[in-house]
Amino acid sequence: MFTIFHYVVFYLSELIQVVIFIAGCYFFGISIFAWIKRKEKVAKDIAPEKSFALVVAAHNEELVISHIIDSLFKLSYPNELYDVFVIADNCTDNTAEIAQSLGAKVHIRENNTQKGKGHALEWMFNKIFKMNCHYDAIAIFDADNLVSPNFLLEMNMQLCQGHKVVQGYIDSKNPYDSWITCSYSIAFWLSNRIFQLPRYYLNLSCSLCGTGFCIDTSILKELKWGATCLTEDLEYTMKLALNGIKISWAHQAIVYDEKPLTLKQSWIQRKRWMRGHAECAGKYLGPLFKQAFSQGDLISLDCAIYLFQPIRFVFFGLMTMLMWVQSVYPQFPLFSIQYVFPVQVWYLMGIFQMLYGPLIILAEKKFSLKVLLGFVIYPFYCLTWVPITIQGFLEKNNKEWNHTAHTRQMSISDVENGN
Repeated sequence: MFTIFHYVVFYLSELIQVVIFIAGCYFFGISIFAWIKRKEKVAKDIAPEKSFALVVAAHNEELVISHIIDSLFKLSYPNELYDVFVIADNCTDNTAEIAQSLGAKVHIRENNTQKGKGHALEWMFNKIFKMNCHYDAIAIFDADNLVSPNFLLEMNMQLCQGHKVVQGYIDSKNPYDSWITCSYSIAFWLSNRIFQLPRYYLNLSCSLCGTGFCIDTSILKELKWGATCLTEDLEYTMKLALNGIKISWAHQAIVYDEKPLTLKQSWIQRKRWMRGHAECAGKYLGPLFKQAFSQGDLISLDCAIYLFQPIRFVFFGLMTMLMWVQSVYPQFPLFSIQYVFPVQVWYLMGIFQMLYGPLIILAEKKFSLKVLLGFVIYPFYCLTWVPITIQGFLEKNNKEWNHTAHTRQMSISDVENGN
């Protein structure tokens, strides 16, 4: 006999699975457009025109700072059209000295109350605005990055075509150091292809990824920065959406990012991301939905749905646990969405879902035996998002910045030659 508890569990599971199903259809539907390749201009055919301030945010990065500076000075772009700036933010090591010896313009920031990358960038932007030289755009990097030689050529092309904010392709410089770095890499490769690229093709707004992006200086002066939460990139993405500014995408402008080596490092980093995500959701979800429905703004709607994404992770994890319970206790009152379609349809969908990720990686020319093995452990990595998301949302009022140590010393030639 069903009790009130049974009815609550049954109808709650029904609601959760419907939300998961609809959201899954939405994101999958958009991802399809990534397979429709669009012919575009070639960056090298457009003469270098725009000037750039390349800003590297660094906090105690003496082990890796030389490699990012080296890759920036090797860009295939006229030297007179860009300068390299390094923010030595609350550093207690030799980051500033190393960066200065390599030719970067180093600015030392010491502020023990306003910590974090967002505050450091805002401080640096204000300094750049007061300089005698004018830059058409400012590009942002992390100290652990390596930058492909064509990066500024691609950004120049996008800016010359009228785009004001452009995100580059985030790759991995250490994809096979551990199962965590492999999982991170798979996640970013998938995001590049089925999240960012189709939104660019559909004239929606892509998302800033914290590094490897550039912003037209006029936009920064008009809107200001103001993105000082734990996920400054997400905050500025939402701020741009509310102001009607789309983020473009440069699929060939590659930035290689260092991924955390251990589950502990990854947990701390992703928990910070979720704390920042929760703060952004509380601040921007309402205004985005309001603008979406009052003005018919699809970009605001898409951004609002993205802010809702962590809740989908939690729902998915909860349903996974409930299904495990039902497997050992068949009488457990769990609604199964398989009632909606014949079981054969669900089998086909399951097989397709297992193959979709590897097919995307194959299309991105990242496929290898190591990646195939990585897909075996990747579902576990995805499940770890559930407790991380819950913990992050519960700790959303904790504004403490946690620094991720970077130790992988590689040059741009090491990465691009596959070493």
